[in-house]
Amino acid sequence: MVHVTTQIPRATDEDIARLGQFTAATIHEAQGRRGALSSTIKPIDRNTSFVGTAFTVVCAPRDNLMLQIAIHFAQPGDVLLVSAGGFPEAGMFGDVLGNAAQAKGIAAVVTDSGVRDTQELRELGLPVFSGSVSIKGTVKETLGHINQPLVFGDEVIYPGDVVKGDADGVVVVRREEVAEVARLSAARDANEADLIRRYRAGGTTIELCNLEEVLRIKGLTTDLDVSVA
Repeated sequence: MVHVTTQIPRATDEDIARLGQFTAATIHEAQGRRGALSSTIKPIDRNTSFVGTAFTVVCAPRDNLMLQIAIHFAQPGDVLLVSAGGFPEAGMFGDVLGNAAQAKGIAAVVTDSGVRDTQELRELGLPVFSGSVSIKGTVKETLGHINQPLVFGDEVIYPGDVVKGDADGVVVVRREEVAEVARLSAARDANEADLIRRYRAGGTTIELCNLEEVLRIKGLTTDLDVSVA
């Protein structure tokens, strides 16, 4: 028997929104270069982004039964993370389910399998990230778990974690760390803004990145090191 878990712990809306101000790359770096999903998972529309609560789903390859069940139980603001074994030759999500997900207020759909109807999904405006694009159809046969911890995109994800995705990729943050990671992300953005200002004022990469001693230890030399008689 397969039991569907519908109630999961969630971060506050305020903390989720605060984290969502930052890019996936900034969040990844700010939390110690953790949480980045596999780069094989890409947006079908690079102009879309999302942040929301992880609602985990396990489907059999070429089978979207549990995805449909997940859409039924998900809450507004949830991100469906749909693990289907990384199987690329299946379009398990398209414009019909896209409309169903959008009507429920689902923030995004992320799968390691394939999607189809990509033009219609772009026009719909629902953020969709996938491991592939495939027109091949699916069945509705196999039960699987909903809202259990899973390995997805090479990362362990727990239901209720917070997920951010944009043109560069997808990152996951532990629910209990969201407020702190948002703070660290803000500090990182401020540091990078200052670095850009200093570059524009004439600073150099070696100077501002404190590379002089590193390069000396590694033995780097240039023709500028040779005095001309």
